[in-house]
Amino acid sequence: MHQLTLGGVLVDVQFKRIKNVHLSVYPPTGRVRIAAPERMKLDAIRLFAISKLGWIKKQQKKIQGQEHETPREYLERESHYVWGKRYLLQVVEADQAPSIEMTHRRIVLRIRPGTGEARRSALIEAWYRDQMKKAVPSLISKWEPVIGVKTARFFVQKMRTKWGSCNIASRIIRLNTDLAKTPRNCLEYIIVHELAHMLEPTHNARFASLMDHLVPDWKFQRQTQNRLPVRAEHWTCG
Repeated sequence: MHQLTLGGVLVDVQFKRIKNVHLSVYPPTGRVRIAAPERMKLDAIRLFAISKLGWIKKQQKKIQGQEHETPREYLERESHYVWGKRYLLQVVEADQAPSIEMTHRRIVLRIRPGTGEARRSALIEAWYRDQMKKAVPSLISKWEPVIGVKTARFFVQKMRTKWGSCNIASRIIRLNTDLAKTPRNCLEYIIVHELAHMLEPTHNARFASLMDHLVPDWKFQRQTQNRLPVRAEHWTCG
């Protein structure tokens, strides 16, 4: 790992066995990282970073102004989001196996008396994963024939800096559990985005053209998703 300081911006540089340069800005502090091909010279990386300084500072400003989800305590009447809609948490203590159900306006969490915050959190997170696992297969089946690709498997997991990722070689898609908190069209957009990467791995002009064809308003959807008050946020360039 190397570090560059350019115009007051600290940039972490990591060399990898990749073909293209990837520039990313990460929350919550706006940390900047460049992943570069192993044979690329540090001076060339410096010039690349200098050419992107305006973009970097713009993304850091976005992060600083981003609305962040406040830490959850899993208490009575706490707000939680499911598919873009706000629900109030109802906590019911009973000497029985824990369960979660969703009513018209509430998420009802049934737990044993004395259940702590960590356990409540684990139950809610597992429930969100289940919601995702139920919603994803039909969307993948819908878009695979349209795009002309085939997914081997998909995984749902907590992801700190991305909404989703795609391993081109293994044809495995990974999706952030937090997508279950966003509107369903956001989940669909991310699935299309990751499936499209099976045809074009990078965010180049070909990828943008492909997305324009598949989801004409994808840039608007991306902007909408980046404004959502959830933990995952990932800006990438290159």
